[in-house]
Amino acid sequence: MSVKIGINPITWTNDDVPELGGDTPLETCLSETSLAGYAGTELGGKFPRDSSALAGVLSTYGLDLVSGWYDGRILENTIDQEFDAILPHLTLLRDLGAHHVVYADTSRGRHGAIHDPISQRPKLMDDEWKAYGEKITTLSERFADFGVRMAFHHHMGTIIETDAEIDRLMAGTGEAFGLLYDTGHCMFSGGDPRALLQRHVGRVVHVHCKDYRPEVLARARAEDMSFMGAVMEGIFTVPGDGAQDYLTLLKILADNGYAGWLVVEAEQDPAKAHPLIYATMGYKNLKALAEEAGLTVTGRGSE
Repeated sequence: MSVKIGINPITWTNDDVPELGGDTPLETCLSETSLAGYAGTELGGKFPRDSSALAGVLSTYGLDLVSGWYDGRILENTIDQEFDAILPHLTLLRDLGAHHVVYADTSRGRHGAIHDPISQRPKLMDDEWKAYGEKITTLSERFADFGVRMAFHHHMGTIIETDAEIDRLMAGTGEAFGLLYDTGHCMFSGGDPRALLQRHVGRVVHVHCKDYRPEVLARARAEDMSFMGAVMEGIFTVPGDGAQDYLTLLKILADNGYAGWLVVEAEQDPAKAHPLIYATMGYKNLKALAEEAGLTVTGRGSE
């Protein structure tokens, strides 16, 4: 099956923590994305939100728009409220040819949670799960009808974090609900990336590729660090630079016909991890591993 390799601009500039690359111009992010070989990029806070302006900027560097993160609130909002709120974002994605939206439900507070101990985060109560699954399925159907499908991002510090929570959510949602599979968030939450992927690969529509440093992961969980504290300590890195068995994971994707984006999203301090060096390393490593796993990498740099 064919895949494309993209990257998230968080390699250069972190929207949640402006001191991490906040002074890096968008032009630097995009020119280095192109130089490293990527076919596309996800959205970041510095990207224009006008369709024609964004298309012009991306075309300058020969890049596709992969997708873009959205802070969802479907637990707290009605379906109509949530769809109306996200509509400008979906419109931008659709105008630029992106097929999925990176949607994380940050209800009950995410931005505080990324700076709080990982043990302190919002959760769904047992009596909330059934209605939640039905509600987010209906929202996903609205997205699909509009032309940009749901790629739900399990994420540290949110109501859907652990493998067990992902399992419960997948069991309670319909086919329109697609999963964004993130190797790094699975590891950090105490999960098993291989087993999680094997269980849900048929509904995985988007993949975020983070590698991890096991010594930092062990310390982060033992000391109940915050998510962002662990990032600053270097818990994540690009594929092939840590302990994740990416070849096995990519073989599972290949064997099950995955055909979409593989996105390098390695949150690090750019002052410690030079963005172009790590972006290039991540692209080369992921491309080689994907091809070894039986995937065909298309797009820029694939010849």
